[in-house]
Amino acid sequence: MDKFSERLKELRTEKGLSLTQLSELTGISHTALVYWENDRRVPNANAVIVLAKFFEVTADYLLGLQDYT
Repeated sequence: MDKFSERLKELRTEKGLSLTQLSELTGISHTALVYWENDRRVPNANAVIVLAKFFEVTADYLLGLQDYT
């Protein structure tokens, strides 16, 4: 899942968002986001969908299954 962690952090920082801000904007807990960015836990499908929609990328891109959005 390390590709997911990398892409999540990359997309978040490109938007200039802190983890707290991303949490507030997506409704995903701050703690979950920290775990995911640090590759300590795996997100569920609903969270991947929420993040993909928020960042306007495909779930496959976010999960590292493709290299383009």
